[in-house]
Order: sequence, then C-alpha cells, then structure tokens
Amino acid sequence: MEPADGRVGVAAGRATYLAYRTLGTLLRLMPRPAATLVAAIAGATLARAWRRVRPVVRSNIGRVLGPGAGARQLERAVDRAFASYAHYWIESARLPGTGPLEVMRRFSVEGFEPLAAALDEKRGAIIALPHLGSWEIGGLWLTLKGYPMTTVAEALQPPELFEWFKSQREAMGLRVLAPGNDSGSALLKTLRAGRLVGLVCDRDLAGNGVDVTFFGERTTLPAGPALLALRSGAPLFPTAVYQHPGGRYHGVIRPALPIERTGKLRADVQSLTEALAGELELLIEAAPSQWHMFQPNWPSDRQVS
Repeated sequence: MEPADGRVGVAAGRATYLAYRTLGTLLRLMPRPAATLVAAIAGATLARAWRRVRPVVRSNIGRVLGPGAGARQLERAVDRAFASYAHYWIESARLPGTGPLEVMRRFSVEGFEPLAAALDEKRGAIIALPHLGSWEIGGLWLTLKGYPMTTVAEALQPPELFEWFKSQREAMGLRVLAPGNDSGSALLKTLRAGRLVGLVCDRDLAGNGVDVTFFGERTTLPAGPALLALRSGAPLFPTAVYQHPGGRYHGVIRPALPIERTGKLRADVQSLTEALAGELELLIEAAPSQWHMFQPNWPSDRQVS
C-alpha cells in the first residue's frame, strides 16, 4: 500500500498541475489590459511576499549594476525584476492563443540576417540566451518565419505539469526536449540537419559546467552551446528578447562567436564558453531588471536564500 505521505504528494502535484492549467486558460481568455493589470499586481505581490528569494535577486542584479549602484537604485531594480518575471509568465501563458499577425506586429528584431542565412544554407544555428525578458515569443516569431526551434526545457514536477508546458510550447511550433542523456544527441542531429537549436544557458543546472568569470566572479556555465557548436560546425549566436511597454518585444541577435579548433576539445569548449559569458553579460547589462535569475548563481551565494 502506498504511504499516506505519498498520496499527499501525488494529490499536491495534481493540484499544482490543475491550477497552472486553469490559470493558463483564464489568462488566454482575458483582454490584454486585464492581463497586464494582473501581471502588475502579481509582480508587486511577489516583490514583497517572496522574502526568501528577494535577497538572491538583489545579489544577482547587484553584480550587474556594479558597486556604484546606490541602495535605492538597487531596490527599485529588484522590484522591476519581479514585475518583469510576472509579466513573462502571464505572457507565456497567453502566447498559445496569440495570432500570427499580432505576433509579427508586436515583435521586432536586429541581427536576424546572418542567422537566417546560416539556416537557409543548411549549416544549422544555435542561439544562446540568458533568462532575460521573454524569449518564447522570439521562438514563436522564428517559427512563423519558417525557422522552428528545438530546445531543452528544465524538468518540472509533477511530470504531467512538464508535459502540459511542453504541449503548450509545441503548439507554438517549438520542439521541446526533456533534459537527459539523449537530449544532447538529439540537438546535434537537429543541427546536422541544418535546423535551429535554442538554449537558455546562463545557469548551470547540472553543476558540471565550464568554469568562467561572469560579472566579475568565477562560476560555471553550461558547456552545451559551445560543445554543440564545435561538434556540428553550426554558428553560435548570443541572443536576447527584451520586453517593451505596450506588449511589444525586441530581439537582439549578436554576431556569431568565432569558433577556433585547436584539436583539444576541452580547451576549445573552455575558450568558447568564456567568450559566450562575455556576450551574455552585454545582453543582461542592457536590461538588468529583466534578468530572471532567481536562484544563487555563484558559489559565494549558495547560502543566500
């Protein structure tokens, strides 16, 4: 017989799944002004109520702003980060019901031509993103332009919640892989077929990444983008999608990073990941309060909670 606490865990997981699904449906039915108001209220509530997380966000954004930032400036930036995070989740829930014409109207981009050329030439391409702004509308825009993207999503509990999020993204034309041993080979196969891979890569979830300097302190970032670029020959484009007022978004695709092969794969992954870290810094510095890094990301901050 299953233990009582196991039944409680299953029931809680089911309740979480149903709550997300119901909320997602309600948000898609709301007029945009009402959804925007909900996002503002949710962001302000999180900024005050999520006390365990606020010190982490303050520490992370403080690194971006630097030691010259005053206390008031930093607190305002933290408040805006919670607002941006709430906006991201609400807009993500609404995206599956957003029509193509509205997506094209609300989205602009710079630096797209080299990415499109690589895909048209069947060389494949990798876009490497930070947890910044609202990247998923960029994925939807790329699908509408004829360049569907494959990505790896962070595992969610319960599993049915992950499957629901996965189905929502796939309804927008994104191919979503679960993290695991098979995801790397699937991504490599995608690139060798000349298609697009997108990876959010400013946080080392597995804890076995490449040691780099990131905002002035050593930490680790995932090796995946560099490793895939080196193995496939596909260009690696640092990319971000920024939120703008009025439900608009702007994508920035930086020039592809130079890929130099010395014959020593580990050293090549190291140097390419270091270069990527510098590019991610530039993208995040452009909008620090849109950086949704709500977990400790440096060894010295692991105890901040």
